[in-house]
Amino acid sequence: MNTEKDFSPLTPNIVRALNDKLYEKRKVAALEIEKLVREFVAQNNSAQIRHVIQILATEFALSQHPHSRKGGLIGLAACSIALGKDSGLYLKELIDPVLTCFNDSDSRLRYYACEALYNIVKVARGAVLPHFNVLFDGLSKLAADPDPNVKSGSELLDRLLKDIVTESNKFDLVAFVPLLRERIYSNNQYARQFIISWIHVLESVPDINLLDYLPEILDGLFQILGDSSKEIRRMCEVVLGEFLKEIKKNPSSVKFAEMANILVIHCQVSDESKSTNDLIQLTSMTWMREFIQLAGRVVLPYSSGILTAVLPCLSYDDRKKSTKEAASACNHSLMKLVTPEDDEDDEESQTKLSPPGDGNPSKKEGDLNDSLNESQDSVGFSNISFFTPASSDRSAVTLDLDGIVQVLDRHLHDSSTGMMTRIAVLKWLYHLYIKTPRKMFKHTDSLFPMLLKTLSDESDEVILKDLEVLAEIASSPAGQTDTSGSCDNSDSKTELHIPGGVRDGQPVVLGSKVADLSPSTPSMNSYFYKFMINLLKRFSLERKLLEMRGAFIIRQLCLLLHAENIFHSMADILLKEEDLKFASTMVQTLNTILLTSAELFQLRNQLKDLHTQDSCALFCCLYRSWCHNPVATVSLCFLTQNYRHAYDLIQKFGDLEVTVDFLMEVDKLVQLIESPIFTYLRLQLLDVEHNPYLIKALYGLLMLLPQSQAFQLLSHRLSCVPNPELMRTMEDPKAPVKDKRLAQPHIDYSELLQHFDRVQSKHLEVRHQRARRSEHPDRKL
Repeated sequence: MNTEKDFSPLTPNIVRALNDKLYEKRKVAALEIEKLVREFVAQNNSAQIRHVIQILATEFALSQHPHSRKGGLIGLAACSIALGKDSGLYLKELIDPVLTCFNDSDSRLRYYACEALYNIVKVARGAVLPHFNVLFDGLSKLAADPDPNVKSGSELLDRLLKDIVTESNKFDLVAFVPLLRERIYSNNQYARQFIISWIHVLESVPDINLLDYLPEILDGLFQILGDSSKEIRRMCEVVLGEFLKEIKKNPSSVKFAEMANILVIHCQVSDESKSTNDLIQLTSMTWMREFIQLAGRVVLPYSSGILTAVLPCLSYDDRKKSTKEAASACNHSLMKLVTPEDDEDDEESQTKLSPPGDGNPSKKEGDLNDSLNESQDSVGFSNISFFTPASSDRSAVTLDLDGIVQVLDRHLHDSSTGMMTRIAVLKWLYHLYIKTPRKMFKHTDSLFPMLLKTLSDESDEVILKDLEVLAEIASSPAGQTDTSGSCDNSDSKTELHIPGGVRDGQPVVLGSKVADLSPSTPSMNSYFYKFMINLLKRFSLERKLLEMRGAFIIRQLCLLLHAENIFHSMADILLKEEDLKFASTMVQTLNTILLTSAELFQLRNQLKDLHTQDSCALFCCLYRSWCHNPVATVSLCFLTQNYRHAYDLIQKFGDLEVTVDFLMEVDKLVQLIESPIFTYLRLQLLDVEHNPYLIKALYGLLMLLPQSQAFQLLSHRLSCVPNPELMRTMEDPKAPVKDKRLAQPHIDYSELLQHFDRVQSKHLEVRHQRARRSEHPDRKL
């Protein structure tokens, strides 16, 4: 440095000492500067004071020579000490050159800069707050300094600055938040620790309401929560915990909507087996649970995004038990928020909000649906804008039903979805059909195929929930459509005459408008028949499903939708089935369920005594389809005590093709006769005089069987019949009483026998064609 240059009012001795390489000489110069500045303060000579500070800054602190820079720093600190409470008038001039030295490559010089700034801040105290951002920016860099001495010095300065902020009520939070938001994304561990410590301090100051600005830093906090340092994670957990406590205390001032999307993002961390990821997910899920409980229906417009985050967590194993429990609580709380009022049309809800004559016409439902459909079509599953309310100008809370259904449908379609998640999805669908049936039926046509496919699920519990949803769709009054509606296809045009539904002598038709049926048979809507058609079609295409789960599915449907409806509709559909082999298999399955399942007890009792026109109509309907399987037809006659007709049918068995499968079915029927279901039949064997055709029918079965265990069983049973001499046919003039079923006025048994012959002829023709095709595979028949 040119020592001959004029540095007045600094003396040449001061200048030389400031440039000296020895710290002690520079310290002596600093004391001289302090004395000089005190004189200027006493004289109120601010011009000279500024001149001294300018010389120390430009000629020394910002010099190219390291010793000069060190002298300039200690000189600026001395100026601040001399100025005392007046240092606030010159803070910018004092601070800026010192902060510039924070970037020096020499660690010793950075340390001296930190020391100088400490002395400046210590003297100025609260006066430094207008310059807080530049101080914070400089400190955040020193916090990550590689030199331990510099870090130690920065920590002392940091504590001092925190004390000043804590004591003052003039901290400018609005100006500070943008800088905090920027610095919070630092990946350096020391910088993160520095940021977290400051957030903790600011959050604890009563006069500083950092909660208002939490949406701007919450994402960064969750980023820091994933730090590899256990200490930093612990500090971040504490800070987040304090924020959550404050949210619970003051929920009315919390910006839930602005933070909800952040929570959704962090609830969906990758499946990597990192404990940090688990911590982020658990914490964000815990926050989500509290948000739903505190905000209530306010979160409904954002429910699709919440479900996107929550549903996958429900299938976690015990390694993530806490996260799973928090997700389950979120799911349960969110589901409770959906109420029947969410099923109101937009016009209705708008009418409730706006008094009559206010001149604000409500938006038409069609226009709203169009806008919703457009919004759904414009986004994919991975980038849905989850937290954008459907209509921001409406004061009423709007359920994002379209978004919810989209999320639920995609989880059902995803083959990787866990069992508990699939169950939760189906519970949601059932809940929505219960609470918002009118709006949900707009989505039924798109949901229906996947709900049918879900019947092939490996889990019984999933199938049960799926059946509940399908049953609600099939029975809800909101699902009734005109013939021009969504159910109008080639399958559903077939009319279904529900038994028990007779009014003014005319059967009630299921197809267009459903009238009230009898009290014993609940009304079904237009989707019921469509469901039955598609269920049978699925059984036809997936024979393994029919074999493994068919009985289970049908039994559950009988509980959910009334057994009479199920059997009547399936029999009606099977009557038109072109695949005769499947029809025979399906009839056999239905017959086994009818005869053995506890769920069918009431229906069996209804068929046991054909005293009413309705029960006779049901029998005839079942009979016509049961004809696809001769043995099942006989068992139906046994169940309905049509023994004469059973005998007539068995007489025709001699003309049928007796196969091994046929004999196995007869074998099973013999076993059933010995079961509790047919206790009444076995007791009727005691009354030989009044049940001659029962005995003749059983003997007919006996004659069909080869010498087998079933033969021995039935033979032994018939040997117990008392006094065989009393067996008489109707042609016997001595027979005092006819079979009681012969006088049944509602059934034309001769026509039923003719129908049986026609059906068996079709089966025989199909078997012959199949045989010829196997003999001549290349020949076109």
